[in-house]
Amino acid sequence: MPFLWLDIEDQAALVGDLDIETFPTLLVADGAALRFAGPMLPHAGTLARLLDSLEAKGTAIPVADAALGALVQALYRQLSSA
Repeated sequence: MPFLWLDIEDQAALVGDLDIETFPTLLVADGAALRFAGPMLPHAGTLARLLDSLEAKGTAIPVADAALGALVQALYRQLSSA
């Protein structure tokens, strides 16, 4: 499972019109399917519980924000071509 650190200031072109206001923000995707997007405190236990929950559910969530959907697709293409 690849992990990618994205600095929204250094890679603003990739982020596009997505307006991220809270830091840090975590985006979890399974391929091109969004699983979670939102602010996350930097606590390993909280992240572990989130990932366990996502693994147990096994479903993607609908992407209501077009800019967020575009970012997920761009990241998927970037990782697929690497």
